[in-house]
Amino acid sequence: MPFPRRHALRGRILTFVDDPALASVEAGHRYWSDGLIIIADGIIEAVGEAAQLLAGEGAPLAITDHRPHLITPGFIDAHLHFPQTRVVASYGEQLLDWLNRYVFPEEQKYSGLEYARAAAQFFLSELLASGTTTAAVFCSSHASSVTAFFEESARRNTRMIAGKVMMDRNAPPGLLDTAESGYRDSKALIERWHGKGRQLYAISPRFAITSTEAQLEAASNLNWEHPSCYMQTHLAENRAEIAAVKKLFPKARDYMDVYESFSLYGPRCLFGHCIHLNERELHALHETGASAIFCPTSNLFLGSGLFNLKRARYPARPVQVGVATDIGAGTSYSMLRTMSEAYKILQLQGQRLDPFAAFHMMTRGNARVLSLDDRIGSIAPGHEADLIVLDARATPAMAHRMERAETLADELFVLMMMGDERSVRATYVMGGMVQPQA
Repeated sequence: MPFPRRHALRGRILTFVDDPALASVEAGHRYWSDGLIIIADGIIEAVGEAAQLLAGEGAPLAITDHRPHLITPGFIDAHLHFPQTRVVASYGEQLLDWLNRYVFPEEQKYSGLEYARAAAQFFLSELLASGTTTAAVFCSSHASSVTAFFEESARRNTRMIAGKVMMDRNAPPGLLDTAESGYRDSKALIERWHGKGRQLYAISPRFAITSTEAQLEAASNLNWEHPSCYMQTHLAENRAEIAAVKKLFPKARDYMDVYESFSLYGPRCLFGHCIHLNERELHALHETGASAIFCPTSNLFLGSGLFNLKRARYPARPVQVGVATDIGAGTSYSMLRTMSEAYKILQLQGQRLDPFAAFHMMTRGNARVLSLDDRIGSIAPGHEADLIVLDARATPAMAHRMERAETLADELFVLMMMGDERSVRATYVMGGMVQPQA
């Protein structure tokens, strides 16, 4: 939807300046009951009380009024798989069998550029409809899938992180690369896409089971040659997976040590799942600044286990934790539904997830995990204007429940437990409305 180069959004505004799980809730967030966000050329120029900001305007300002709805930063998803959209809700298997039965046959189709382009269009539309404006994405092992994804993301001007999966063993021939071709193709894709517009690249060895030592060495070389890129993979999701890694790498102290042996660690390294980590592995994540990505919906769907957030954040060696849908083992593109499952997983372990902390995780928290908190994840001057408008009365059941809501915390909890894409009234990318489409 076209907007003037300088315009404003009005509504109730919520953003975060600190983690409510570490600071107090009051110190961690900023809220304006009648707020205004002034946007110029896609960047936030000012945010604050509407009356105060409007009083300082010397000329008429184009304003889109979203009152009484809530405006927050766009959601950020720290781990999901774009080639798995057609295998979401595939019945009856745990991780390794699920990959072999459903995922690997589907991902082979992404060698076709047109097939990948159609999927990329669908995938990004679903994310934006759910209020997700940035994500860390695994493509297939085919360079064409990365090309299709970044072309579509660039067309929509979304800030996305993505990479070609590297896998040279334990998969069908149609998915295998080699250590040499995985390195060569990834390097060419980095040169073509990383830092071009809003696109960022993630070096993506799928996981230790599908990469030889030679390929992990190649991934390590890429990681050191391109320090501004990300590295994403999987770690300790499933006990059978851990046992398989032990057989393939018998000299490793544990699963994390496989990656450490190839220097695949650091602040831009994203390790999906991390459910079954021992204490040494948690110390390694803490010491290297790497992030553990909590994928509650997929962990429940595949029966992988319960992520222990309190243990991960143990004050003596806190690990940075992100949260993600993990489509397609995850069964919803909605970060709201994802946080609903996160709440339940933690409840089963005697832990609580405060709604302010949950919204922080989906916005500023995940931006920090992705080392992008200076650009996205907050509503603050100088940040990119990726924003969403949320309606806590989007369904009859939610409206009925909201009759008893008394505080902002109540409203956030209703959104978190009962909300989904229907609660997203509008999505803005760099200040332009992309959902609903005009």
